[in-house]
Amino acid sequence: MSGAPVATNKSGQQRASGLIVPPAMGPMSDVPGLTPENAAAWVDDKVAKLQEEIDALNAEIRALRRRDETINYYMQRVDEEMRLAAKLQRDFLPKTMPEVGPVRFHTLFRPAGYVSGDLYDVVRLDERNVAFYVADAVGHGMPAALLTMFMKRALVTKQILTGRYRLMRPGETMHLLNQALLDQHLEQATFATALYGVINCETLAVSFARAGHPCPLILRKDGGVDELQADGGLLGIFEDETYEEGNSQLAPGDRLLLFTDGVEVAFSKGDTVDIDRWKSELLARRGMKTDELLLDLSNHLDNECSSLDAKDDLTMIVAEVIE
Repeated sequence: MSGAPVATNKSGQQRASGLIVPPAMGPMSDVPGLTPENAAAWVDDKVAKLQEEIDALNAEIRALRRRDETINYYMQRVDEEMRLAAKLQRDFLPKTMPEVGPVRFHTLFRPAGYVSGDLYDVVRLDERNVAFYVADAVGHGMPAALLTMFMKRALVTKQILTGRYRLMRPGETMHLLNQALLDQHLEQATFATALYGVINCETLAVSFARAGHPCPLILRKDGGVDELQADGGLLGIFEDETYEEGNSQLAPGDRLLLFTDGVEVAFSKGDTVDIDRWKSELLARRGMKTDELLLDLSNHLDNECSSLDAKDDLTMIVAEVIE
């Protein structure tokens, strides 16, 4: 071979002018035109190109980190705003429950996320009557929460007359609420279910109207269960909808239960809603005190799916007639 003197080291590599050159079977031997004289330049060129690629990758990593920092910043802002929205929504819920005569109220409120598409209220109308109200807007999250808060403000329970007032019948209240929702001419196909009723705490008579909402239940003191019926379409769908009124009579030891369909969803397995399973869970606990019953149902749901993996917003109101 002409050119620089060549020697072979112990590993079989050839050394020319101080440069270690791979033997013929090595990868560099497959590079066309590679000779011991230009091998160093070829390696330097490859190293330079690799360094360019490394520098480009580092630049991309820095850009991704800046993007992640920006995303994290805005996610933290969204988180803070949603937490404030959740606190505001809870501020709109009753802070204390009216206690009139022998009637006591208990509630369970479990949003599926930060805020709930469910909303409820219990308010004393006069010295004898207490009104209860629960609504469930279609969907979840902020849009549903805003709709239910509007509905609460639009709820009319009394007609103010000269020098006196008249309590609205539940069917009238639901009719006016439906019209108030329709009058907004919302762009989206938005609707809700709701139930409004009144308990006369002297006579223990109950009257109510519902708009596509699950039927209320009465757990009787003797262990029986009554499902109360009254027809009425969804809110925000049909003009001039009328709402039938249902009536029942409570007795000492009875409990009236109102709930949103999230209760039925929560106690169902899979994607099929089992409307009977939750009732069996309820009846299995009917010997408990009301506070204990609601707490045990909530704990049961936490054990099954946790509050962080809720399927739907869930609300329950229990009106109990103490003995």
